[in-house]
Amino acid sequence: MKYPSIDKKLFIQNRKKFVSHLHPDSIAIFNSNDEMPRNGDGTFPFRQHSDLFYLSGIDQEQTILVMAPNHPLPEYREVLFLRKTNEHIAVWEGHKYTKEEAREASGIQHVFWVEDFQTMLPVMMHHSTHVYLNLNENDRFSNEVPYREARFAVELKNKYPNHHYERSALIMAKLRSIKSKEEVELMQIACDITDKALRRVLRFVKPGVMEYEIEAEITHEFIRNRANGHAYTPIIASGANACVLHYTDNNLECKDGDVILLDFGAEYANYAADLTRSIPVSGKFTKRQRDVYNAVLRVMRAAIKMLVVGNTIPKYHEEVGKVMEQELIGLGLLKADEVKKQDPKQPLYKKYFMHGTSHFLGLDVHDIGNRYEPMQAGMVFTCEPGIYIPEENLGIRIENDILLTANGPVDLMAKIPVEADEIEELMVRKNVAV
Repeated sequence: MKYPSIDKKLFIQNRKKFVSHLHPDSIAIFNSNDEMPRNGDGTFPFRQHSDLFYLSGIDQEQTILVMAPNHPLPEYREVLFLRKTNEHIAVWEGHKYTKEEAREASGIQHVFWVEDFQTMLPVMMHHSTHVYLNLNENDRFSNEVPYREARFAVELKNKYPNHHYERSALIMAKLRSIKSKEEVELMQIACDITDKALRRVLRFVKPGVMEYEIEAEITHEFIRNRANGHAYTPIIASGANACVLHYTDNNLECKDGDVILLDFGAEYANYAADLTRSIPVSGKFTKRQRDVYNAVLRVMRAAIKMLVVGNTIPKYHEEVGKVMEQELIGLGLLKADEVKKQDPKQPLYKKYFMHGTSHFLGLDVHDIGNRYEPMQAGMVFTCEPGIYIPEENLGIRIENDILLTANGPVDLMAKIPVEADEIEELMVRKNVAV
């Protein structure tokens, strides 16, 4: 890991919160992510399963966490299984956790090698009635790959068909959607690193640079500040590319007169930041570009004020849509009389603003949480309205990350340049060493 060690108290507290939701006589099992094959003998870079990290702080492949809080044997109530290292692994792959290091990182005292799991599992299962399995229940998830937790669930149910199987995902969504003070601090670091990357880009961009060169500048700043890297595939979309919501080719030239939509965020200690800014290639917005930019900025600021305890995502999106309608009328993109006659189920603003305004943010950029329940203090949401006008080769999106508190929303990116004048001023400073 590039980031410094995290106080194990965070993970101890997370496990306490989780087990408080379990039935008596329960066992809960969490597996690390797969080491995903790429080609030949290569694999994609490993990224720990967010739930396992949340509960243990262990950032290593081939890890299993078992919690059976009411097991008659104390040594089986909280158990961590690790990949056993040897001289060959040390030479070819580097250092792996020792048992003592894992205890210090997680606060779990009973640590075994992963090869002991199958031997110990029958003893743990025998004294458990309810079994909590951790399948991916993100309602955006759709994938044909039989991931490790899904394969494990099939194997366990075949071997132990008479147990009562429960869903860990419901508990994890409830817990992870409410960020602790320590988690917010880690997310703030991710946001601060993202701020540094944007400022670097503002000094770098000029007509003729390639989108991938901008991506490289961002990556450089992330890594030098101890981020894991990008929290998601960055979008560096100049000109008409900005009207493609998930454009990630990042391979075209940035031309004078165009606006670049930059959507990127650092991942620090596995926590994500998510920022979007739209900047002029030349360093100066045209009047039309500035008008559209300021319209989006006004929508974002109005939307942030709606991110309050008790609101719901569906109601919030509906209200943001009304604000956007007025801005689009002001820009001449919609007509007021047509808006009055529109089908409420198919609002006209969707032609220019077709995505949602906010999503949960945390250990994943599209973090888990129940969007149909009232918002609560401790939740973190993105706020990212946009206006996309393909016929003008113009797409503007602005995005900050917002923490909900009992006293109102707190912008974790409040220090990041967002005003059009501020962006232009920073872009004037060319050829500054970074």
